[in-house]
Amino acid sequence: MSDQVATMCDQLIKAVNVMMDPGTNQIYRLEALKFCEEFKESCTFCVPCGLQLAEKTQTSVVRHFGLQILEHVIKFRWNDMPQPEKVQLKNCAMQLLSTGTLSILEEESHIKDVLSRITVEMIKREWPQHWPDMLKEMEALTSLGESQTELVMLILLRLAEDVITFQTLPTQRRRDIQQTLTQNMDNIFSFILAILQINVDDYRKLKSIPGQELQAKAHCRVAVTTLNTLAGYIDWIALAHITNDNCRLLEMLCLLLSEGELQLEAVECLLIAISRKGKLEDRKPLMLLFDDLAINYILSAAQSADGAAISNQPSPTQPVEKVVVVERHYIFLKRLCQVLCALGSQVTSLVGSDVAVETPANLNKYMEAMLSFTTHHSQFLKSSTQIMWGTLFRHEILSKVPVVVEMSLKYLKTTRTNLIKTGYPSRNDSPSCEYSRMDFDSDEEFGSFFNLFRSQQGEVVRSACRLVPMEALGDAAEWLGYQLSSPIITGITNAEGLCSILSPSVVQWDAMTVFSECVLGQTFRNLTGEKLPIDQGIELLQAVLSYETKDPLILSCVLTNISALFPFVTHRPNILPQVLTKVFAAIVFDIPQGDSKAPRTRAVKNVRRHACSSIIKMCRDYSPFILPCFDMLYDYVKKLFADEALLMQMEKCALMEALVLIGNQFKDYAKQKAFLEELMAPVVARWTSSETSHVLSDAAVFLSYVGADQVSEQTKDTDVYGNNRVQLSYCLQAMLAVVKRSRWPADLGEATAGGFLVGSTPSGAPLFSNPCSSLVLAMLPNVLTLIRTQNNLFAPENLARLSPGYAKAYDLIDVEKNCVLGLPHPLIDIYDTPVYKGNLERMQGFFCTLYDNCYHILGNAGHSLTRDFYTIDGLAEKLVGSAFVSLDHQLVLSCPQEYYESLLCPLVGPLFTYMLQRLNVKWQIINQRSSSNGDEEEEEAVSEESQVTQEMLEEQLVRLVTREVLDLLTVSFISKRVHEPAGNKDDGEEEEMMTDLVQTAVSGQPAEDLTELGKCILKHEDIYMNLLTISFVALSWKDTNICHRTASMICWNLLRQVVGGNLLPDAATWFLISTLKGLQLHGQHEVCCATLTLLAMLIYENLRPRYAELRAVMSQIPDINMEALDQYDHRLLDPKAQKFGDKKRKDQFKKLIAGTIGKALCEQFRKEVHIRNLPSLFKKPKPERDLLATEALGLEALFSPQRATAALVDGAAQPMTGEPRAIPQNRTDVVRAARFAVANFNEANIDDIYAYKILNITSAKIQIVAGVNYILDVRLGRTSYKRSTPSTEQCVLQTQVKTLQCRFIITEIPWKNLFILALKRCV
Repeated sequence: MSDQVATMCDQLIKAVNVMMDPGTNQIYRLEALKFCEEFKESCTFCVPCGLQLAEKTQTSVVRHFGLQILEHVIKFRWNDMPQPEKVQLKNCAMQLLSTGTLSILEEESHIKDVLSRITVEMIKREWPQHWPDMLKEMEALTSLGESQTELVMLILLRLAEDVITFQTLPTQRRRDIQQTLTQNMDNIFSFILAILQINVDDYRKLKSIPGQELQAKAHCRVAVTTLNTLAGYIDWIALAHITNDNCRLLEMLCLLLSEGELQLEAVECLLIAISRKGKLEDRKPLMLLFDDLAINYILSAAQSADGAAISNQPSPTQPVEKVVVVERHYIFLKRLCQVLCALGSQVTSLVGSDVAVETPANLNKYMEAMLSFTTHHSQFLKSSTQIMWGTLFRHEILSKVPVVVEMSLKYLKTTRTNLIKTGYPSRNDSPSCEYSRMDFDSDEEFGSFFNLFRSQQGEVVRSACRLVPMEALGDAAEWLGYQLSSPIITGITNAEGLCSILSPSVVQWDAMTVFSECVLGQTFRNLTGEKLPIDQGIELLQAVLSYETKDPLILSCVLTNISALFPFVTHRPNILPQVLTKVFAAIVFDIPQGDSKAPRTRAVKNVRRHACSSIIKMCRDYSPFILPCFDMLYDYVKKLFADEALLMQMEKCALMEALVLIGNQFKDYAKQKAFLEELMAPVVARWTSSETSHVLSDAAVFLSYVGADQVSEQTKDTDVYGNNRVQLSYCLQAMLAVVKRSRWPADLGEATAGGFLVGSTPSGAPLFSNPCSSLVLAMLPNVLTLIRTQNNLFAPENLARLSPGYAKAYDLIDVEKNCVLGLPHPLIDIYDTPVYKGNLERMQGFFCTLYDNCYHILGNAGHSLTRDFYTIDGLAEKLVGSAFVSLDHQLVLSCPQEYYESLLCPLVGPLFTYMLQRLNVKWQIINQRSSSNGDEEEEEAVSEESQVTQEMLEEQLVRLVTREVLDLLTVSFISKRVHEPAGNKDDGEEEEMMTDLVQTAVSGQPAEDLTELGKCILKHEDIYMNLLTISFVALSWKDTNICHRTASMICWNLLRQVVGGNLLPDAATWFLISTLKGLQLHGQHEVCCATLTLLAMLIYENLRPRYAELRAVMSQIPDINMEALDQYDHRLLDPKAQKFGDKKRKDQFKKLIAGTIGKALCEQFRKEVHIRNLPSLFKKPKPERDLLATEALGLEALFSPQRATAALVDGAAQPMTGEPRAIPQNRTDVVRAARFAVANFNEANIDDIYAYKILNITSAKIQIVAGVNYILDVRLGRTSYKRSTPSTEQCVLQTQVKTLQCRFIITEIPWKNLFILALKRCV
């Protein structure tokens, strides 16, 4: 045997060396791997070979393989090994731990890891029942040296991870090990803390002694591993262990924050401890961290943040030392910042709660520590503190504490610096740049982060303004005044010598604008009446209006400040003309260029758009105030419109929007209508002309009119058809502006007086007429004509008419492609060069905006025109003939109920029929593409990058369209009373919603979950079946999100309405098969698996009694247990059979269909590890005796002749039936009822994570009703075990036990073998 082992070991060593040699041929490597795997699977002397290979004399690679052999034997052969072999292997493993490793500093980490895995695998199979002294043996190992101590810590850590974190054991074994760990946690925790304390002390003593450096490192290594082990336990053990001994653990961790080699692991443990959730009274001891010792160590570590994270390294090319961020120290700072935030979260939760917690005395030191991170050079660290500052400033009690109010002033000062956008990874103009290179991969990523960071700061600034409004306003006024008086520093300039986005002045103006906008907005909310400093505000506004600049970037900031200060104008109306003059000057702002034909720069365009937006905002929010200036504005707009070259079409439409908003304040139907007719007269004349109608009605003429069939050139001069495109776009944009903005008065009295009221609905709701109705209705026919023509542009004959230069005119523009694919936007042009667009790009933009505007008009028309729109003759036919493929949701949601039958039903039918056909084809292509294994096709796709990108784009578009279609279905037909939007429900809530439907699946309310439109559609069988078809087909499309939402929110709510109808057998089986197909495709995802399993069970249980064909479908599931299926059918079909609860039924059904549930690729070929359950230590075996034979129970005991005779003999008055009477507390039936009540109490007591057990039953009464009532007074004690513990009788009580006095009433129905907890009240 020994010769065989030696020979095999030699072969294995050669094979391992071949595998690990980088120069080995791939064929040889695969052969060696195959040999090693076959050896592990089939060889009978794996253990001796593994032990020989694991000897210290072998190389680390060979030793690791030998230990892997031992691990494989334990994982896959343990159940078949005789007991003596198990004992021998365990002893050998313990010997390896004792003497089989090198010193702690020499041993490889992967050797330690596999040794810990071997031990933990044995523990998972044997402890505690067959290995009761395991913990003592581990403790004994630590006395052998640092290496063994480290291994013990690794074993304890891996055990906690496998049992608690990853839960890689069967339920009973996991429960046994977890409960044993919990029972021994006092000893385990004390042991770990002692190891930590000893090694930390030894490390501190030896590190400064010459010649003891290696021994100090050894103790340091043990301390690091011990801290990592602590982190694995702190997350789940009882908080009492963490806060025990006056929070000794937390104090020790705070002390270690000053130890450079241990601080990172210490702060991670501290973070886990402080982040623990639970009952508030359990978290109260964490406030000890605000004591002087702990908070001083935290404050010291925070205030030395910069020095801890950087080191100065001389560069060979530069005489000046270069600042380099030390990654480990920087990570420590991030964790310490998280600790402070978690500590702040605890204090804000405890102060002001029912738990008596006072404001910490050292709150100012805590905030100073937070402020040190808020002022740090790292932008990431600054952003990490923002949420905590906001919570603190909004807290009902803490926000009124003087030190918090004082800190809000410091925060505002700090924010003035933090809002300045610096720290680009690609630059070196700020200390923040070095940190940004650690946190961000590109300037684009940094830009996205900083935008979010800036918005967070804005929220916190608003919260701080509530505390110190006048001081905040003074800061904003001071900063704005400084910028107005400072000269412009251009720095990096553009071609015209103006500022770029990185110029110092622009960066300062940008930050100041954000700050002032936040402060001023909050000021007008906090200060009203006399408290508002009107004179100061007007003075500041006058200074801004007087400021002159020709730089577009700075002018844009000036406009924002004018908008922020505009509310002051309402108190000084004489300033209004100056404001309007300033804004209108910006609308026509331009920079003279050497080339008069060059397009405007992006900055100039943005200023003009910004000015237009400002005008619209003022007219929207302050239209009554601006109404007296209407004539002046209207005249000025007419003058601007007179010069065709002065304004772009978009700018004209923006000014029209502003005028319409002010015109709504006329509150006179005739006057508003006359104004709109005058304003829109040129647009209506052009749009409704015979020439335009001819162009829009024919695809060929339309293409020729816009120039899409002409030869494309790259210069703007040759694009002679550009004016035609501009006029078409302008007409649609103007129409959209009027439809969106024109309204009647919100007040019913004003609307009636103004002539807007035209009637009422059958339900009594008022009906109004929009002044723009006649204009829009006159233009609408050509809009529908244009939509039909645009849809026809994709016909082959019209595609052929496109010139070669415009062949891609219908493709998505680059910006939208990037959005669909999730790609970042390209960097902004720093130098702001003029934007030149080719003819193709302009044509793409034209088609895109034209298409969008048409559907925006249709969507807004229903909401704006209401009855005038929905009563158009033949509207349904017109929409079906033009726009039925892309209805906007608003058109459906705004439709009055009386028009459902005449309008929406004719639209919905063709829409969903078409979408079903089109999406089905698209998803088949996607499924085939993803499942194709052809090497040639794959290589060809990879070689052509553009083709790959196009396929990705098409696939993503299909996903987006599918989600839109299903969202339309949900919003339109599923009742919001039951189904909330996804943003308001998480996955667990959606599953719970599905579970609720189990109880009402066969109720007599066929349409309770449908909207009124859904109920209307239900009457049309062909349309409704289309909705069902598209819903169930979507389960098999390769999109997990679509599958989950459809299964949880749509499928059953549609199907349940027709379950009681006359479904064809083929339809019934198809619904089940479609669900099972979805399980096969998406079953690997837990959330989809749960919802699809529940859906399949609902379908089977509701349709199986009438459709025996469903059993045939189930019988085809691979590896189905036919006997279990027979039992399930028996309980389902036999009314006398015992019924199970929902959870048990779901578990049984999931086992039945397990063969069809898909698995992830990594799970399909994994070898199963089987761990046998051992006799449970925490559950008493049920008594063997026959209780009925030994003791009288229930009704039998009450009405037995013996009891009656005994009562007569005793002469005692017998209570009447229905009257409670006392009974012994220790009777078997009383104890059984009490245990049932406590189990239900623990399950429902979600406010406590620990289980309660019976201390004693203080009173017991029985009452005969429709069954038997047990009225019990029970005293409960809290254990150290979780609520999920199935039996609490053997659970250990907590050290400081919490007790409850409870009154339970338990109803027993003996003939149904049923217990019901009728009352539970605990104090």
